[in-house]
Amino acid sequence: MDHQGEFRRAALDLGIPGDEISRFSQHLRLSIGLSVGGGSPVGQFGGLPRLPVGMKWPSAGDIPLPLLLSVDCGALPRVDGFDLLADGTLLFFVNQEMDHEDGSGRYARVVYVPDGTETAVAEAPGSECVREQFDVSAELRAELPLWLQEGDEDGDWHEFWEDLDWEDMSPFQQQLVRHMERDLPHLDELRALAHDLWPSGAGVAIGGYADEEVINSIAEQTLAGREKEGKIPAIPIAKWYSHLEKEKHRLTSEWISLVSEARVYEEYCTSFVIRHDDLAAARVDKALAVTNYEAP
Repeated sequence: MDHQGEFRRAALDLGIPGDEISRFSQHLRLSIGLSVGGGSPVGQFGGLPRLPVGMKWPSAGDIPLPLLLSVDCGALPRVDGFDLLADGTLLFFVNQEMDHEDGSGRYARVVYVPDGTETAVAEAPGSECVREQFDVSAELRAELPLWLQEGDEDGDWHEFWEDLDWEDMSPFQQQLVRHMERDLPHLDELRALAHDLWPSGAGVAIGGYADEEVINSIAEQTLAGREKEGKIPAIPIAKWYSHLEKEKHRLTSEWISLVSEARVYEEYCTSFVIRHDDLAAARVDKALAVTNYEAP
């Protein structure tokens, strides 16, 4: 389905200029929200995985990794610009407590099982690696980058801008503000329209924008690596933050969320991110996982 076309037609009906719709649409992404119950099942949270015959249960050394989620790619809705595998099954394994403490990624694994593969329900190495099973259904939902998201009920900007006066912003942040004020005068209407067309309260999503903390970490490592290799001059500390913001903005077009859990206080939540080109080539082993724990 032509989701961009659907959005454009609806925005034109509201009297919003076509060039402004195009500018906004560059930032609009659709993700696939997963919820327990609802419509036809497209996968499951927890439970026992169906693995290729002869494949061992994924583990980190002698620690088996619980199944977080499995989805039937062929049953998921198609999304513009998201090169999700057309068929087969994606399985996400993670020991969330260990992944949060370790941070190396060794306690998380993504497994892709192509259609036609002979599979069998895996026997659990122990009850501690089996989470309660729930069938899940899918629906589309609209996503925007943090700097374009709606603020609080008082109409303030999103927390991305919280406590930032103009003089406290980096030059790149000031550039983003000018872009919103000059090039997106109907931002509120466009944002509301996107969420009206594709609303979702799902706590887990496939696709959309990569987790902010993950992107921030990748950006810091990228800039530090370029400096070390002499590809760019050493960045003065006073200008580091502005360079970091610009690099994060660039990386949001290179990386995409593969699966992300909404953050909940006093619970672990895991985000898997991947480069667009790695996903298109089915290199799901290249996905990076980060587990956070939200404390009150």
